[in-house]
Amino acid sequence: MHRMSPQDASFLHIEDDVTHMHIGSVAIFEGPPPSHDEILSAIGAKLALVPRYRQKVRFVPLSLGRPVWVDDAHFVLDYHVRHTALPAPGGDDELRNLVGRVMSQQLDRTKPLWEIWVAEGLEDGRWVLISKTHHCMVDGVSSTDLMTVLFDESREPGPPPRDSWRPEREPNPAELVTHALAERAASPYEGVRTVAAALRGPRRVARTAADAARGLAATRSLLRPTPPTSLNGPIGPHRRWNWARGRLADVKTIRQALGGTVNDVVLTVITGGFRDLLQGRGEPVDDRFVRTLVPVSVRPQHERGTYNNKVSAMFAELPVGISDPAQRLAAVRRQMEGLKESRQAIGGEVLTSMTGFAPAMLLDLAGRVATRMPQRNVNTVTTNVPGPQHPLFFSGGRMLECFPFVPLGGHVRVGIAIFSYDGALNYGVTGDYDNSPDIGVLCAGIERGLAELLALAEGAKGPNGGRRAAAPKRAAKPRAARTKPAS
Repeated sequence: MHRMSPQDASFLHIEDDVTHMHIGSVAIFEGPPPSHDEILSAIGAKLALVPRYRQKVRFVPLSLGRPVWVDDAHFVLDYHVRHTALPAPGGDDELRNLVGRVMSQQLDRTKPLWEIWVAEGLEDGRWVLISKTHHCMVDGVSSTDLMTVLFDESREPGPPPRDSWRPEREPNPAELVTHALAERAASPYEGVRTVAAALRGPRRVARTAADAARGLAATRSLLRPTPPTSLNGPIGPHRRWNWARGRLADVKTIRQALGGTVNDVVLTVITGGFRDLLQGRGEPVDDRFVRTLVPVSVRPQHERGTYNNKVSAMFAELPVGISDPAQRLAAVRRQMEGLKESRQAIGGEVLTSMTGFAPAMLLDLAGRVATRMPQRNVNTVTTNVPGPQHPLFFSGGRMLECFPFVPLGGHVRVGIAIFSYDGALNYGVTGDYDNSPDIGVLCAGIERGLAELLALAEGAKGPNGGRRAAAPKRAAKPRAARTKPAS
């Protein structure tokens, strides 16, 4: 039995009938697809490396403690690995519709909180592996580590690890309460340990406290509501999903020629996509911004390979009112430099850590109230997760592309995840089915914005490949892109 961290538990508490807190990915593999038995064998061989995949959640009666992970004595791999096929002709529309349907269904809380869907019938003989894992199990960086565990680095995988798993006895309700109360009774001792550690390292603690104070001060901007847009409002239980493609080399070319970081360029092209989306909806963009939550991993390097959540957040205001792509990049760059200097992510982590002192029933109530309150403080979420820059394989087949899926919650109707793999930088866009039928416009705007910046970067290069001044080009009028609704 293992107690959930406060942050992990919060992802369970905020889930309701319209807020599904699972993250996921859509991996496209070269054909031919393996058989169902081969897929089960390949996944089963790796389960010893990820014990959480055979554990389920148990809630403590009366919310006297945070939920715990316990072994599932009735674990059946075949339940979690499902097989399906895309309808003809197996194109992009069919794949988008399938992912939207799969991600619209909540995970079964009575079993380990993950599923893998294998879909055959994609064009050119390819097949798809759709993964779906509850956010309480992993954050974005952890899920990337998990991918390297489940997948192989060569067509011929090495010998599987020895698997001696035997499920431990599941605790009864009385034992869950007893353990929770014992941990609460021990918490003063943990406080003394924290004070002792502080006395041993006063300079380190002082630096951390100063960073956290600056970060907490920077989060005060969230008290200012954003201008009203259709990006916020009540959501339903169903999802749409779409994607945009990019190349990491192109983003680096832009960064080298026009300045900024990879994340600055990514946020800039996303800003252009939101500008196109809002204009396509007939909404004003002049002097407007879209505030996005940007999750930041605060996982120490020595904790890589630990599959739980270690995330904080920064809040960026995307300048959708700027039409010129070069000026847009400069504005994003200045803002992100200021956010990093303010240590806002550290302040966010402190706020999250403080929830560890709250009784579990208050955590539950606070999470549910937060997702139900109408608000315009955050318009969207944008998460960028670096992945492996070399080919991965599964059951002997090479993974050609991989696109991420990010959940929606509260009153946020559109979210974006970015994932880099083997030179590609791909965007996965999630939209509320009822209120965001046009997320294809956003995806087209992302790709167009990247192309515009790349053209500027190429023009900024001198005859020997160095920089030279170049007049920025004005963004073209956005063109609406049609999307086929999920069935």
